Amino acid sequence: MARALTAARVRVAPDHEVEYLRLLGELAGRERAAGRNLWLFRSAADPRQFLEFSECADAARHRSGTQRSMDEAALERRLRQLADYAPDADAVWSEVALCPVDSSS
Repeated sequence: MARALTAARVRVAPDHEVEYLRLLGELAGRERAAGRNLWLFRSAADPRQFLEFSECADAARHRSGTQRSMDEAALERRLRQLADYAPDADAVWSEVALCPVDSSS
């Protein structure tokens, strides 16, 4: 199966940033323990804007599609209360295998 990725654009109000970062850090630790990855990037142009990248071995195991524990589901709900997620935040992207190009011609 192809690797799966989501790239969620998120806006966080200044008064929610500390809790948002703490909760996302807790979720990232749980993701790592389950063999999944979660990365966070901040916009250089707009410090209130973030990109959350969630990645795993296949769509069935992805953060957006797996059966979550009650604790993980509560973390996700709280994150959605603290931050404004773009409408396509849960769109799953699947890895595409690239064909090697013969550079000798």
